[in-house]
Amino acid sequence: MVPALASVLGSEMRSLAVVVGGLLLVGGVALVVVADQQRASDVAAVQAEIQRIEQQLDSSGEENLELAEKLTVLRSQIAEQDTKLADTTGFLK
Repeated sequence: MVPALASVLGSEMRSLAVVVGGLLLVGGVALVVVADQQRASDVAAVQAEIQRIEQQLDSSGEENLELAEKLTVLRSQIAEQDTKLADTTGFLK
């Protein structure tokens, strides 16, 4: 091969390698950006789900307190009825 031709081909190959390397670098950066956006989106979705569950737990807690109050009243009524039923002498009417 002629030395002048070899230096031209080598120069073109170097230029091609630089261009391909640059494209790979840009593609890699784009991939990292997209992956980071996806991760941020996933984190936001998880935080929203946590917030929804916390609200649900809070409302459940309030409902449980209301039911506990009703249960206390019912237990008091049952205790009174048991006392009346246990009075065999009739003095507690």
